[in-house]
Amino acid sequence: VIRGATEQIIDEAERSLHDVICVLTTIIRDKRIIYGGGAAELQMFTAISDAASNMTGKETVAMEAYAKSLLQIPMAISDNGGYDSSYIITALRAAHRNGETSCGIDMVNGDITDMNKLGVLESFAVKRQILFSAGEGTEVILRVDNIMEGCS
Repeated sequence: VIRGATEQIIDEAERSLHDVICVLTTIIRDKRIIYGGGAAELQMFTAISDAASNMTGKETVAMEAYAKSLLQIPMAISDNGGYDSSYIITALRAAHRNGETSCGIDMVNGDITDMNKLGVLESFAVKRQILFSAGEGTEVILRVDNIMEGCS
């Protein structure tokens, strides 16, 4: 039974409860976890940037753009915490370059810390779905943009 002061609050509570149940179901089905706090995005950024350096042509541009887009997540995390995102991203990139791949953003202290020690973990399946959905959304935007260019 969900109760609230207004119908909107009840609806929001119901949606939130549904989301929690869906995430728990996903975690039960796929128990793989990854480090949170921007650590996973930094790992993906590094891997894609390294792969792009071995490519030529348009593929390089696309891969570099996608890699840079992944940095928006840790930047948003640090900005939302009121921290200097340029300092945080620089420190995070340096930590990952030095092999500290479990390092992410410590929101309490505004610094870089081992996410394993803090217990900041995320569901692999949820993160994968987020990335797939973002890619599909981008593809739709690009298709609409191409259609609009064809109409001009």
